[in-house]
Amino acid sequence: MKIARVLSENRRLYAASQDGKRFFEIRGSLLHSWEVSDTEVVPERLLAPVDPVQILAVGVNYRAHAEEMGTSFPAYPVIFMKGVSSLLDPDQAIRIPEYLGSDQVDYEVELAVLIGRTCKNVTEDQALDYVLGYTVANDVTARDWQKQWGGGQWCRAKSFDTFCPVGPWLVTPDEIPDPNALNLCSRVNGESRQNSSTADMIFKVSRLIAFLSGSTTLPAGTLILTGTPPGVGMAMNPPRFLVPGDRVEVEISGIGVLSNPVAWESAMI
Repeated sequence: MKIARVLSENRRLYAASQDGKRFFEIRGSLLHSWEVSDTEVVPERLLAPVDPVQILAVGVNYRAHAEEMGTSFPAYPVIFMKGVSSLLDPDQAIRIPEYLGSDQVDYEVELAVLIGRTCKNVTEDQALDYVLGYTVANDVTARDWQKQWGGGQWCRAKSFDTFCPVGPWLVTPDEIPDPNALNLCSRVNGESRQNSSTADMIFKVSRLIAFLSGSTTLPAGTLILTGTPPGVGMAMNPPRFLVPGDRVEVEISGIGVLSNPVAWESAMI
């Protein structure tokens, strides 16, 4: 099942679809109890399918990406946070920062996981039982703020407004029995940039959830970004970063395509 968050008749609501074409209103709370009604809704546009209480993310989690960056494989997952204010809807513009300027804004296709039930100290065998669904994310990153001006922390570089596009919808686990057997890719202006599989993860999704819940409560509504494969703009020779006028597409098999244009922070498109 695909779970979307949509704008319809000036209402923001959740709706379910089997084919991504016809949507039916969901009643109740996704994080508590809900059901799919027989009331069909016509989306005016898709919104980010999640409204997370927090966004946790993982760095250096693909073997080939670690190799292209000249980084050794970490012994434990590398964790950082993205501000919830960075969330962006499908087809809305990624904004290049101007006030705190950056000319090194990069794309990162990532599998994102929404925790549906509060958990703590779960085992790897239990971990996927707490997943409400999977979606596509673009972990947009200002590399200059990440590498030069962030004081060794990544949060600033990862948390500018619009730096976390998510969508197009959430896919329930019954349609994705193994989240580590998915193809994922990215394109900029139609040009292929990343093309890999979640099988290349250093730490599988179940391991990430177990690690993040270790001695730490993961509230329902936590969104986890699980890392990106090789092919990022920073690793190209010469580096190729996003500029206004670009369009970025990130795609994961079994989920869908998330597409966003790129514009200046001050531009209206």
